Amino acid sequence: MIRERRFAPFVAVVIGIATFSAMDAAMKSAALQTGVYTALLLRNAGGTLLILPAWLATSRRLPSPTVLRVHLQRSAVTACMAALFFYGLVRIPMAEGIAISFIAPLVALYFAAAMLGETIRPGAILASLLGIAGVIVIAAGRFGAGELDRETALGTAAILVSALFYAVNLVLQRKQALLAGPVEVTLFQNLLTALILLGFAPWLLVWPDAAALRAILAGAVLATLALLFLAWGYARAEAQALMPIEYSGFLWAALFGWLLFGERIDTGTVAGAVLIVAGCALAARSRPEKHLEHVIA
Repeated sequence: MIRERRFAPFVAVVIGIATFSAMDAAMKSAALQTGVYTALLLRNAGGTLLILPAWLATSRRLPSPTVLRVHLQRSAVTACMAALFFYGLVRIPMAEGIAISFIAPLVALYFAAAMLGETIRPGAILASLLGIAGVIVIAAGRFGAGELDRETALGTAAILVSALFYAVNLVLQRKQALLAGPVEVTLFQNLLTALILLGFAPWLLVWPDAAALRAILAGAVLATLALLFLAWGYARAEAQALMPIEYSGFLWAALFGWLLFGERIDTGTVAGAVLIVAGCALAARSRPEKHLEHVIA
């Protein structure tokens, strides 16, 4: 029984990552049909409606100002991160986008150095070089195949910037999970992100057709399930132990990209992903998330 409890958080996070990858596929389909903004706004609004009955049945207690502040911080970060990520994802294959986003743990090291004045260890510098090399290898594969056009370059750049926000999101995810239960985290993550995005509706909202709505609804259901699994898992195990599971997202993205969009994975993407993951494994020894919690607090 103890052993089962020990592995339960890891199983929950594996399921959460797989579900998020399926959500990425649904959202890519919706974004291609109706635009990134509309897909994101309606997905978060739908997620709010899906999880609200569970919150009303189990809690109904509003979070304290301190906890609400963390919810708002992560929602703001998520809004920027998701908009940039899906902007990029509609322009490049899913597995490629996920592989590039894996540089987030490496970026976290430099938050600690820039904001806390910490000295970056030689191992962390090597880790960063591996990550940069991985991105270059992926881009070089595109260039060699004659596919590095303007749209591909913009998509790659958007996902790189999204990774900056993702680095902070990983830290806030653990902090949030320690302050609130999975249902509360999921509700306020969806609700506050939707409210932030709603401010741009007069300029960006385009009402989707039936096919796009179905994809958005699927994305909302999958995102809600993924948030529940991840919040449950991160509340029961340390972030540094769970973060390596994030890398399984590459395999899920490759699978869903192939099944739904006919995307093929070239050797350059695989080689680049290996370099980035190797860099992340080396960087994990620095435990950047421990320092970043003080920065964001």
